[in-house]
Amino acid sequence: MDFLEIAKARQSCRAYDETKMVEQEKLDAILESARLAPSACNGQPYKLTVCRGEAAKQVALATRGMGGMNKFAVQAPVMIVVSEMPYVKSAALGAKVKGNDYRSIDIGITTAYLTAEAAAQGLSTCILGWLDDAKIREICGLNHPVRLVITLGYAKEGEVLRKKVRKDLSELVSFAE
Repeated sequence: MDFLEIAKARQSCRAYDETKMVEQEKLDAILESARLAPSACNGQPYKLTVCRGEAAKQVALATRGMGGMNKFAVQAPVMIVVSEMPYVKSAALGAKVKGNDYRSIDIGITTAYLTAEAAAQGLSTCILGWLDDAKIREICGLNHPVRLVITLGYAKEGEVLRKKVRKDLSELVSFAE
């Protein structure tokens, strides 16, 4: 698959096959892609905590809310918790001088790499931002803010690729010469 095919195939999965576990070699490839993602000053201001088994179920429950939000998450055999770590000094200085939140950008980039590689490996993901930070920190033994949780697994049989609804390219791109 080339990258454009991966981008077209990747979608937020909301129905996982609970009987099919993620192979370690595929998980390793996904985590390696995240490790290789670019970040400000190569600081990688995040930590990825891989949860399986009971820990995954507990993290999934900590993403529930508002009467059923993310109820599908308990089906995913793997939950990847993305927590925000402190800046390296050079990125911290740049963030202060430029007034830019490089950590959020870096977390977004590594999440994009991770979910793209998951799609390339034939796996499905969903990026969750609705979560109980304190509860997930407790489950995972974390001392820093949890920013995202990514569900990971095989989509249930019969899940179809949905039509992507996106803005027209003309609304997103302009050219200056």
